[in-house]
Amino acid sequence: MANKSDFNGQSDDQLVEALGNLKREQFNLRFQAATNQLEKPSRVREIRKDIARIKTLQAQRTAAAGK
Repeated sequence: MANKSDFNGQSDDQLVEALGNLKREQFNLRFQAATNQLEKPSRVREIRKDIARIKTLQAQRTAAAGK
């Protein structure tokens, strides 16, 4: 699980790429869960929180740019 500080140092393009990778992994984990092949159920929660962290950071940067 990544901390907020891990994402703070990244550029907007890197955040978009990281968000895409996390969403792809979340998609794969959903399929694994549906077929009962999920090895680490806690990873689903970690991915969801990391996605929320990135989206929050993107919203903060957008709001700061708009002021």
